[in-house]
Amino acid sequence: MGNKTDQIKGFANQAVGKLKQGVGKITGSKQTQAKGAAQEVKGKGQQTMGKAKSAVKDTAEKVADKANKKL
Repeated sequence: MGNKTDQIKGFANQAVGKLKQGVGKITGSKQTQAKGAAQEVKGKGQQTMGKAKSAVKDTAEKVADKANKKL
C-alpha cells in the first residue's frame, strides 16, 4: 500500500472503531466495544505506517537529489 492509502484506511478504521465503541456502549455489548477499540488501534497503526512511509520517501528523494547534484 502507498503512504496515502495507509493514512486513508487508517482514518477510516479509526472512525469505524469509534462508532463501534459507541454502539457497544449504547447496547451494553462489551464485545462490540472491544472490537471497536481494536479497530481504532489498527487505524492508528495504519496512519503511523503511512506517515513513516512518507518520511522515508521524502528523505530518499532528498538524498537522491543531493547525489545527482554532485554528479
